[in-house]
Amino acid sequence: MQTARGFSVSYSGGLTTLVRPKQTYLLAFAPSITLLGMLTGCPTVDLGDQPADVGQCRPDKTYFVDVLWPKFIAPADINRSCVGKSGCHASTTGRSALRLTVNPVNYDTNYQVITRFLNCQSPSNSPLLTKPLAGTDAHLGGDIFLSTMDPAVADFEGWFP
Repeated sequence: MQTARGFSVSYSGGLTTLVRPKQTYLLAFAPSITLLGMLTGCPTVDLGDQPADVGQCRPDKTYFVDVLWPKFIAPADINRSCVGKSGCHASTTGRSALRLTVNPVNYDTNYQVITRFLNCQSPSNSPLLTKPLAGTDAHLGGDIFLSTMDPAVADFEGWFP
């Protein structure tokens, strides 16, 4: 005998038993079987190289070594150097987050440190420029660049395309 919900009724030894049709059991496992099939059939996707940290920019490293380091960060004039005086930004004696390796100069490490102080969307708002520039951010080392007309500031701005 068939019931309205697809169950059949079985009479045996005076007991009445509802029997679920076999296709109902298969339907109960259908989502699991489908998911298993999808997972085993997925190919591996190569996402490529790890992207640079979000919010950081990476201007030309060669320009950093050839122009920015000798003219903006470590010029011969010790009064205009970020690393020339003790207690400034040399890694061994520095007092801030901007600590640079100078003896010997490690351009790779210094480049990584310097790029944390850049704003590529608005280079003129980069802390690397605004701290030593007169009239912007306070700088414990004093004003290194008296105006945006300073040639070192032009060298900094030239680092950005």
